[in-house]
Amino acid sequence: MIQSDEVDDIIAAAHAAADAARGAILPYFRLSSLDVDDKHAPGAQSEGTFDPVTAADRAAEQAMRAVLARLRPADAILGEEFGEAGGTSGLTWVLDPIDGTRGFLAGTPTWGVLMAVCGPEGPIYGVIDQPYIGERFEGGLGRARLTGPAGQRSLAARGARPLAEATVMTTFPAVGTPAEGAAFARIADAARTVRYGYDCYAYALLALGLIDLVIEAGLKPYDICAPIAVIEAAGGIVTDWRGGPAHHGGRIVAAANAAQHRAALEILSQVA
Repeated sequence: MIQSDEVDDIIAAAHAAADAARGAILPYFRLSSLDVDDKHAPGAQSEGTFDPVTAADRAAEQAMRAVLARLRPADAILGEEFGEAGGTSGLTWVLDPIDGTRGFLAGTPTWGVLMAVCGPEGPIYGVIDQPYIGERFEGGLGRARLTGPAGQRSLAARGARPLAEATVMTTFPAVGTPAEGAAFARIADAARTVRYGYDCYAYALLALGLIDLVIEAGLKPYDICAPIAVIEAAGGIVTDWRGGPAHHGGRIVAAANAAQHRAALEILSQVA
């Protein structure tokens, strides 16, 4: 769908939008006081029901939309905070201005800006950007690279290894429903290392070749489209828990290689 002479324009627009999001977000990061709204249930305090959004989320998405309206006016947009805007090109930019708002509020540097360009079959190109650290992971359209304070390096997922030697990540220890959590627990019990709470940065680490599996449930398209593009460009695999397409969200397994993917699906695919 994308013509060769359009690739540079898309990549340039993505970087311009990511730069704009950085500028919008960083003034809010690690403020001692920041107003927070709860999209799930006002006043809820538990991890399972608290779904925060801040002025930083909204400002970042507005900044990205403004750049895309100027540079890619024919493309559609799907954003977490401001919904859908139609287009005529057949391409859709899927935006999550801050993936990991809980981590953002806690001052951890593991949240990120997610941006993907999608066609009818799913993600074509994606960016995972961590503004505070200054790291930008991009994948698709011939690219698979990290650019950051230490310079530039290629992304390449890990090679095959037994599940007993794997490092597995997820955002919430409960993962999802009790049945989903029990399936994850079986994998966690078999793995060497399990880490929690890294949000989109876990997917970036998988693309960088440092971990083996990321397993989550209950995701939305804007949570996963950018990680799919980045991880697949690095040679990894992202599917749902039955091995099908993952770009619509839901239950997600990202694997560094086919062996780890098969091992995870043997357990995850049993969940009704």
